[in-house]
This record gives sequence, structure tokens and C-alpha cells, in this order.
Amino acid sequence: MKLDAKIPDGPIQQKWSNHRFHLKLVNPANKRRYTILVVGTGLAGASASATLGELGYNVLAFSYHESPRRAHSIAAQGGINAPKNYSNDGDSVWRLFHDTVKGGDYRAREGNVYRLAEVSGSIIDQCVAQGVPFARDYAGYLDNRSFGGAQVARTFYARGQTGQQLLLGAYSALVRQMDAGTVKFFDRREMLDLVIIDGQARGIVARNMINGIMESYVADAVVLATGGYSNAFFLSTNAKASNATAIWRAHKKGALFGNPCFTQIHPTCIPESGHYQSKLTLMSESLRNDGRIWVSKKKGDKRPPGEIPESDRDYYLERLYPAFGNLVPRDVASRRAKEMCDQGYGVGSTGQAVHLDFSDSIKRLGRSVIQERYGNLFDMYKQITAEDPYQTPMRIYPAVHYTMGGLWVDYDLMSTIPGLYVIGEANFSDHGANRLGASALMQGLADGYFILPYTIGDYLASTKFRPVKNDHREFKKAETETERMVKKLVSINGKKTVDEFHRELGKIMWDHVGMARSRAGLKKALKLIPELKSRFWKEVKVTGTDLDLNVELEKAGRVADYFELGELMALDALHREESCGGHFREEHQTAEGEAKRNDARFSYVAAWEYRGPKKSAVLRREPLKFEYAKPSQRSYK
Repeated sequence: MKLDAKIPDGPIQQKWSNHRFHLKLVNPANKRRYTILVVGTGLAGASASATLGELGYNVLAFSYHESPRRAHSIAAQGGINAPKNYSNDGDSVWRLFHDTVKGGDYRAREGNVYRLAEVSGSIIDQCVAQGVPFARDYAGYLDNRSFGGAQVARTFYARGQTGQQLLLGAYSALVRQMDAGTVKFFDRREMLDLVIIDGQARGIVARNMINGIMESYVADAVVLATGGYSNAFFLSTNAKASNATAIWRAHKKGALFGNPCFTQIHPTCIPESGHYQSKLTLMSESLRNDGRIWVSKKKGDKRPPGEIPESDRDYYLERLYPAFGNLVPRDVASRRAKEMCDQGYGVGSTGQAVHLDFSDSIKRLGRSVIQERYGNLFDMYKQITAEDPYQTPMRIYPAVHYTMGGLWVDYDLMSTIPGLYVIGEANFSDHGANRLGASALMQGLADGYFILPYTIGDYLASTKFRPVKNDHREFKKAETETERMVKKLVSINGKKTVDEFHRELGKIMWDHVGMARSRAGLKKALKLIPELKSRFWKEVKVTGTDLDLNVELEKAGRVADYFELGELMALDALHREESCGGHFREEHQTAEGEAKRNDARFSYVAAWEYRGPKKSAVLRREPLKFEYAKPSQRSYK
């Protein structure tokens, strides 16, 4: 299989506009004859469904929640990037493009990244028109703040609730189309299989989570907008219901999986507090604008932070990276925090945390300014830790957050299965080996509002479709297979809960496929994960039945997929003998402890092909070419 990214020819500034001009169009009167199925109604899925519905297509939108407002997109805090240059500090589309390629450690496609930067300004206009309450300065103009990996202020925000406000904007657009009848919303449905007929994605099989019935839905194209797979680590900043089942089942039907080992560790999260904790809480990267990160210069120093004088404090990011300071990219900040804690400088009772201190900013700007910018984040921190960050520094530690890997897609966002499109965090396309802060919301809305609605029309206009109904043998076959798996899970009747297995998998993943990886550790993970998977299928206990609402059954199916995905993540990390972005191999680092890439051998997208349950995945390579952002050793000093 040869991967064709279908990047248009010509200057990078003109690729997207020229490509749009040459895309085939669907006659407005014909659009209602096509059915598009969208799985997931977070930012990417809701914006895509609303836009496709407004264009006149017949859209079926699916969510495992009862409302699109429950999507995990609501948890995004800090902001969304766009190079409007309202701060007049030298920003531009070119600068955002270069920052993003560099931030991703030169493992992303130039064409995709430039397009993302190019359309991002339109997202802000769209959201303002929807009434999204972005912060404004004294004159009434939209305000901006800085994020890691950039030296300009380009991040638009709504306090620490940006994801929530953007999702409400997309949700309002979606509900408008639901009321108009162009979008039909199906709640409490979980996609369990993709149906392919004549080599084309023609629908899905979904389980009705209320009554357990398997339902088949037919479409002319399928769009997956189901988010990332960080919960493979058990403890992550993702909502517990966030999962990888939709993209993993599509992968097993032929969609290649791109760069699965590229997972991001977020540097500013509330540290783990107990063994039975089920998730971790994100503290927005925007806090690094006004908070200073430090540890004591003395190992094992247990003095309260207020009793440690300035002379005894090590503001290590400011010391190591004077040009960027506390605003270095996430992968750099995370590794340095782990390094400090591993060397014995960590703070708190566990020693697995560093300080994020706002005392200087409060003295300089006043408490009211800090409260206006971050008040809800400070309140959330206090509720969780019982500590007041206005009075004492926050304690933070890195946590698994975002996945840059995902299903492989071409420039049109189509996977290797014709008619299957993948958008937002579910695809691999725009971030390379590390996502810069405030770029997730940007990519999700760019894909949904401004890219997919153009490219999917070209596929529909140029493809012949055989009439298909949901009683087709391929749908019946998929229903039978999913029902068999579900019944197998509830019939095992072992003695260990799903969460016990998930927690054990998460520890293997964190210890060996986490923030720092080694050949020995990855090989150990590849031995332990299959052993644990085998025990799972013999010893798991799924209470209840498959004929009604059963949260344990839902979790069991997802964890079964995480075993297989975790194995692929470890395999991908083992084959990539280099360090880049969020993928840090201990054997490949500079003398200063920075990531050491190997462009001669690994300047490509690793796209893995599923070959069956007892066969090894096959690696396919998409070479990366850099014409405008020449690879160099990343430096934030």
C-alpha cells in the first residue's frame, strides 16, 4: 500500500485556495440526496454536522452522551489560536505556521499546518458571530494572551472556559440545523463497527446504550470525530467516557493508524493524590503567562513555600530557557518537571510536584486582575486541593493529556478507506510529535467548519453509490460480530472489575510508554500487555446484562480496545529510534538532555496497517518533505 497524502502542488500560500477551486461541487438541489453520518458531537463533530446540515446535506449525528453539550471539548480551558495580530506584536500566518511545525518537532506535514494557520482567523470571526464571549480589552477589542511555544500573544480566550463557550457556539449552530430538519441527532449511541460495502464506508453499527439493541445506519460517507485515546493510560486529563473504540474498530476494518506513539504530557495538572483516583485535572497552560514555576534549590526541602526565600528558589525554566522561560512548549516543560522531581527537588508530601507561583503577578497587577483572568481555575484548584492559590503556590505535575496520533488521513481528511473521513483529535494530521497549547480547539473547528465541508463534497460528486439498505449482508454480519463480542464480555463472569484491569494497563503504559521511554521498557510493555489482555478475557467481571443501560459493559468494550491500541503504541515507540516532541527515548538525547531527532531515518509518518488478531501490524511510511520550515534542532533558549 502506497500512501498518497494528495498535497496540492504550487506555493504553500496557494495550495488550499487552488485546491478548493478544483474540487468538484454538489449541486445545491442534489445535496439533500446524500446522507452523511457524523460520529461524535464535540467541537469537531458539532461544527461539521452543523455546517454540512446548513449546506443542505442529510446529516445523522451520533453521541454516546444525551446531549452534545456533554462532549469533552467543554473541558478545554485556556484558549484558541489565530494569527490576527491584534496585539501588534509581529504575528502572522507564517509565524503561526512556523511555530506549529517547530513545536511539533518537524514531524507534521507542511501543507496541512499552513492550511490550519490560514483558516484559523475565520474561526474567530465565526465564533464571534455566534456570540462566543471572548475576553476583551479596555477598548472593547478582542484580547489575546500567550501560550507555550510562541513569543507572541495569539490566543483568544474566555477566562478558563474557552472550550465550553466554543462548544456552546457550535451546539447552537447544530441545534438550529436539528430544528430545520437537516440534522437528525441520535443520543446514547456508541459506534461499535464500521460497515464497508464495495470498498466504501457505507455506515456503522451502533449499540443503543439504553436498551442494548444493535442498530445499523446507512450513509454515503462516514465522519469520525470521536477525540483522542489518552485514557489508554487510565489516569489522564480526559473525561472517563472518552475512548478510542470508534477509530480502533475502523482501524481494524482497514484504516491505517498514524503515529500512535505520539502522545502529549501536559505540564500543568493537579498531581495524583491517591491510589484510587480515577482521573487527573488539568490546570490551563495559560496560567504559565502569569505563574512562575520553581522548586527549592535544596533536595527534599519540606519548608512551606512561603518560608523559602528567593535565594533558595530555582526558577528552572527561566534559568534553562531565558528566551521563552515558563512558556516553553509542553513537552519541554513536562520533561524538566519530571527531571526535577526525579532528582529529589520535588515539592509536596509525595515529592512529585513543582510550584506554580502567582505571588509576583498578584503584587504587580493586583489580585483582581488575576481573578478576572483565571478566577474559575483558581476556584477549581481550591475545591480539589483545599489550598488557596492566591495565598500559596499551586502544586502541579505533568499528566497524559492529548494524542497527536490518530487515524491516517490525506489532505482532504479522508482515511485509507474511501468515504471514511476523520476530523479533530481522532486524526493524526496537524500537530506532528507535539501539539502547541490552544491548537486543539483550532484544529477541531478548522476541520469541522472550513475544511471537511469542501472536501467531502468532492468525494460525493465524483463517486458512484449503489443503493444500500441496513438489511444488507455486511450490516447483518457486523451486527452479529458485535453482538457476539458483547455477549462474550458479559459471560466471562470472572472476579476482577474492568477498572482493576484498566488501572493495571495504565500503570504499564505510564511506566514504559509514558513520559520517558527506553528500548528495554518498551519491550517489557510488549510482553506485559498481551499477558494482561489474556487475563482480561478470562478473569474480568462485567455485572448486569447486555439488554439495558450497563456502564460496566461499555467500559469493558473500550478497555478491550485499549489493550490492542496500547500494544500498537508501544510497538510504534520501539521502532522510532529517536526522540522528537512528546516521544522521548532515553537513548536518544543531547548532552543537555534535549530531544535528539534522527531526520535521516525517521522523517516520515508511521502509518500502521492491521493484519489480524494473531499477526503483527505492518508499517507503512509517508515521507515528510520540508520546503518552507527547514528542520533544525529545536531551541527555546
